[in-house]
Amino acid sequence: MCGIFAAYRQEYIAEFKPKALQYAKRIRHRGPDWSGNVTKNSTILCHERLSIVGLDSGAQPITNEDESLILAVNGEIYNQIHLRAECSDYKFKTLSDCEPIIPMYQKFDIDAPKHLDGMFGFVLYDAPKDRIIAARDPIGVVTLYMGKSSKSPETRYFASELKCLVDECDEIIAFPPGHVYDSVTDKFTRYFQPSWWDEDRIPTEPVDYKKVRETLELAVRKRLMAEVPYGVLLSGGLDSSLIASIAARETAKAASAGDEDDDKLAGVDDAGHLHAHGWSKLHSFAVGLPGAPDLLAARKVASFINTIHHEHTFTLEEGIDALSDVIYHLETYDVTTIRASTPMFLLSRKIKAQGVKMVLSGEGSDEIFGGYLYFGSAPNAQEFHTECVKRVKNLHLADCLRANKSTMAWGLEARVPFLDKEFLNVCMNINPEEKLIKPKEGRIEKYILRKAFDTTDEPDVKPYLPEEILWRQKEQFSDGVGYSWIDCLKDTAEKTISDEQFKIAKPEWGDDIPTTKEAYWYRCMFDELFPSKAAAETVMRWIPKADWGCAEDPSGRYAKLHDQHIDDN
Repeated sequence: MCGIFAAYRQEYIAEFKPKALQYAKRIRHRGPDWSGNVTKNSTILCHERLSIVGLDSGAQPITNEDESLILAVNGEIYNQIHLRAECSDYKFKTLSDCEPIIPMYQKFDIDAPKHLDGMFGFVLYDAPKDRIIAARDPIGVVTLYMGKSSKSPETRYFASELKCLVDECDEIIAFPPGHVYDSVTDKFTRYFQPSWWDEDRIPTEPVDYKKVRETLELAVRKRLMAEVPYGVLLSGGLDSSLIASIAARETAKAASAGDEDDDKLAGVDDAGHLHAHGWSKLHSFAVGLPGAPDLLAARKVASFINTIHHEHTFTLEEGIDALSDVIYHLETYDVTTIRASTPMFLLSRKIKAQGVKMVLSGEGSDEIFGGYLYFGSAPNAQEFHTECVKRVKNLHLADCLRANKSTMAWGLEARVPFLDKEFLNVCMNINPEEKLIKPKEGRIEKYILRKAFDTTDEPDVKPYLPEEILWRQKEQFSDGVGYSWIDCLKDTAEKTISDEQFKIAKPEWGDDIPTTKEAYWYRCMFDELFPSKAAAETVMRWIPKADWGCAEDPSGRYAKLHDQHIDDN
């Protein structure tokens, strides 16, 4: 993962270049290993590099042989081995997993992103045509923004984070996931068109537990492509624990097969074999307040799957002190995102200090399977499924944003196997009747996923997780790190924001008025850091479904199904 900034058709490019370098410097936390830039015609591409694959020769921007095509990428392309073979007539200059984007563009033009398997945000400049195309991965795991300025109507700006654009642009959008932008038409085209994208199409496929398991295992295997030490974020919940368990098995397999061969490209070859160059044993990382539910569960999982486990704690004061930094890096005022991002932000700093550059994380599962406890209030299977699709579509403004920016604040890359294209295709096409939460029938949230990895009836298969973890109730991350964390945030907001202040809504907020003092507090901090109205327009607030009778507070404890239910009446 890295950071990119680009300006296309900037009339005074020579005078603008020093400013462009300063904008790129604002996201150097995303790419602390090297900085690069290329200027052609009236366009500049800047890149801040975090080296994970192609360590010695993967500096960016990358150019083709005659330097007519210039590419800056933030992300990882997992099928790079296959793409290189498909473009065997192209003269590759680096071992970067991102370089195949150039020959794919030459071959397929704006359809190139359809052939990429990975997480990415890229900008490619075609100098002879004075054309720029930009694209973002299907779900928006990688953050990307596009901006315009009324002072220079033809100029288009692209950046990995808002902070690069707020001083230059008076119109900013979150680049839509699964789309490609073409300067020739000045329009976006959606290249990602899976069968499940239509919210009104209710699937009827019966669940295939074996396929669910095998597809997730392959998704994890692909994401272990690395030439540096890696690990897993382990909360002790179902999602992160399954990812950790699979990753531990795959790491051990790769190490025993002798895959630490420097002549092999990092990745999964067409035979499905993993080639990685990291540690031979998986490291796991957990965070929480002392005695937090997640820490105890994570410890149990780590012991069961035999990882080298690292447990980190934080205090309530440290969490409160970090809030301003969290909002600066996350670029949001959403309550849910800030609550969950703060522990992840603090943990990421600890992980980077331990020499790790890449981790796997469990985002996406709750959206795919309707795992949030409020889904237990869904009136029927159709509405359950529609809500799942909507949540997946909005992940780029919620959990993906949190995972990407919390970790990249410290130059740590997070990869999310649950959002693999093929895994999504399998699981989003399952009949939603199979996903419904029916406690009286023993079908708790994410029953399908749990059952897929339940080896009780398979004596020859080693269990993936302890039974009490495999069937542990959903605990949202901001709750699991310690219930007193959210309580402390609310109490501090109550003391910080007076009743009189809370009654005053700023005119620029429009209809987006905070309804709690906690939300008001975050919005004020955001406005101080990002006074641009354009920045605020990229934010989405995450709240449960009010028309299902759900509490407005996103904490899982407000769901009636939670063991520690809080009555908000």
